[in-house]
Formats: sequence, structure tokens, C-alpha cells
Amino acid sequence: MLEPDVEARPWPEQLALDDAAYRAQLAYLLDRSAFYREKLGGASALSLGGLAQIAGLPLTAKDELRATCTSDKPFGSHLCVAPEEIARIYSTSGTTGTPSYIPLTAGDLDNWVTGSARSYAAAGVHAGQRLLSTYNAGPFAAGAALAAFDRIGLCHIPVGTGNTDRLVRAIETIRPEAVVLTPSYAAYLAESFDLRGSSVERVLVAGEPGGGEPAFRAALEERWGARVTEAMGIGDIGVSLWGECEEQDGMHLGARGFVHAELVDPDTGDAIEIVDGATGELVLTHLRHHAAPLLRFRTRDHVEVRTHPCACGRTGPRIRCIGRTDDMLIVRGVNVFPSALREVVSGFAPDVSGHIVVRPRAGGVKQAPPLPVTVELAQGVAENPALAEAIRERIRNVLVVQTHVDLVPWGTLRRSEYKSRLVEHDRGSE
Repeated sequence: MLEPDVEARPWPEQLALDDAAYRAQLAYLLDRSAFYREKLGGASALSLGGLAQIAGLPLTAKDELRATCTSDKPFGSHLCVAPEEIARIYSTSGTTGTPSYIPLTAGDLDNWVTGSARSYAAAGVHAGQRLLSTYNAGPFAAGAALAAFDRIGLCHIPVGTGNTDRLVRAIETIRPEAVVLTPSYAAYLAESFDLRGSSVERVLVAGEPGGGEPAFRAALEERWGARVTEAMGIGDIGVSLWGECEEQDGMHLGARGFVHAELVDPDTGDAIEIVDGATGELVLTHLRHHAAPLLRFRTRDHVEVRTHPCACGRTGPRIRCIGRTDDMLIVRGVNVFPSALREVVSGFAPDVSGHIVVRPRAGGVKQAPPLPVTVELAQGVAENPALAEAIRERIRNVLVVQTHVDLVPWGTLRRSEYKSRLVEHDRGSE
């Protein structure tokens, strides 16, 4: 562990510390944030209580914050510090609209790096080892994770995205013990190059769901000849907030002390108790943030919780990301996550490559069955109607959804050097 006194602290003690931090953070918000003063109805929110009563406060959605932004106020009505206190500004990708800007004070940034360092160190990398990264330093928040590698004491080899030949040459020449990249890029590299004999012992994946899917992970580990662990963050709250240890049984909260986690029903917003096996949308609250702290922020990540003790000695709940509620489709009342479809399909290796695409027939979330799923065959495997039927039947049994499975030859589906799109809507249906 990078910080055993923190990471192995008994969870009740951590919650007691977090409760005090939360009360102070809430008072700070009501004093400094015009957005939250209006949203919470003034100082009366302070009388509600501590973390045990946090579900009594409203959830915060990204669109609410974005709606307060203007050309004169790029951070909206929520900025809580003077402009000269801002030490770093990141932006989101803007794939769903205008990019959002994320201001950080020097203290905020240090907390981000601290939590991220704990998350990545949990994977087993340690000072003195070489790590090759494919994250770009900016403008996106993932760039903040690069400082975490320095904090751990790693010899950091930054390559960035879009430099596959250079990356492979660096692995061959500099012989790093670890690489960090998205699951999609890890799969692309392993498919395109023989990496089983490389120096890489650990593949650290983040940026999208997939690294925790058993079948997908097994395929990556076999092709890389290395252990695969995942990390997860969200730009508005912090990078690499969660990180998986070598037990590979869910991601630990590396940002403990800085962030409080809840589960809610994605449809109703009602709180869900955090117990072993619980699933729901992840909601996060800053505890020690200054520039633009968020309260009960909806991440749109659908997760599964693990609370049984972990052999690594770290305490507190762990999570595995099932998928993004943004990508979720509803087929006759059944919630379908594309990443869950990929996990089922990956179980048919070595006959399939592991690449899939869902192509809904209608615009929007609700779809009529059968849901069209395109599955790419492995190299050299011929199309087989019996295989398509077996995949369709397995999906029906596991996910309780009717699909139409279309098998396509190897190399048909697009590869990505960053994140894969598992859902492709027909423009005419939107």
C-alpha cells in the first residue's frame, strides 16, 4: 500500500472522519456557491445532519451546472474561489455538447494526485519500476493522473495517444514493467502485435468499462502475458478515484477522505443501501474540495458493490463498473448495458474476436426486440449459423433480452486507440 495508515483504516473510523469533513464542506458550499445556495434553499440544509442523512439533499446533474455557464462566467454560478486561486483548468471532451471547464486550486489538484496515486499503486506497481503511459497531458482531466506516477516513484515513460509504432518500439527497447491505457487500446495492441514475450508484467486500464469484465480481462491477460487491473474516475470529481488491487475483486476507493460514495436508483434517484452485491448508479460528493465542490453528483456510472473483506487489507466498499447509464438501452423493460453484452460474447472465445457493436433500429433508449448485435469472428473462423444461435441463446439466458446476432468476418469492426463505441445509432432513426 502507498499509505497503509489511510488505506487500511477501519471503515467506521473513515466514515467518522468523512462525516466531519462533509459538514464543513456543506457549510463552505452554502457560504461560497450561489448555485448551491439556491438549489438547497439556504442555510436550512445544515440542520439536516451529517453523512447518514445526505440522501435527504437533492442530486446534482451535469446539465444543471452547465446551464449556469455564460461567456462571462465559464464556470457558471458555482465557482467558490477567486480567479487568482485557480491553479489548473481542465475540460471535458464535449462529446454531448459544449465542453465543461473544471477549475482546481493547488490543494484540489494535490488531492486528485494523492487519490490517483493510491489507486494505481494498488495494482502492484512500485517505486523504481518503469511505466509507459498513453494518456495525453491535456486538455482533459486524465492528464492529472500522470503526476500520480511521479508520486508513486515510477520511472514514467509518456507516449500519449496516436503513437502505436512508437509505443511498441518503446516496449521493446526500454522494457517497462507496466503500461497504462484504455481497455480498447490494450485489446487493439494485443491483437495487432505479439506482446506475450514482452517485459510488461502489469496492464493498468482505465477510461471506459471493460477491464473488470471476466472474459474480456482473461483475453487481455492471455494476449499480453500480464496481469490486468482497472481504475476509474470521472473528470468533474477526480481522476482515478478507484483502483483495483492484485486480488482483482473490484476497485478500492483511492480517493477515500476526499470523496464520499453513494448508490441510487437511476430511474427514481432513491438511495440504495451499500451492501455486498448491490447495484445502482454511483453518486459522488466532494469532502475537501475548494474550487467547485460537487454535492451528490450523478456520475451516470452503473456499478456493482463488493463489501466482503479483501485479502489485500484495504478497507471499505469496492466497485465494478457495469456500464454507463448514458449507453444503456431498455428492451421490453429490461436494462441492457452494451458492455454486459460484450462480456457474454467474449465467453465464446476463441471463436470470436471480442469486438461487438449494438446497432439499435430506433432512436432513443427504448428498443423493440430483437436488439441487433453485430459480433466479429476471430481471425480464420468461418461464419457459422449455429454459433450465432448459441450466442443469442446465451445472451437471452444471462441478460434476459432477445437479440438478433449478426456474425461478421475478423477485421470488420473498427478498432480504437482510445475508447470504443459499442453503440452505433442509425442517423436516420434519431
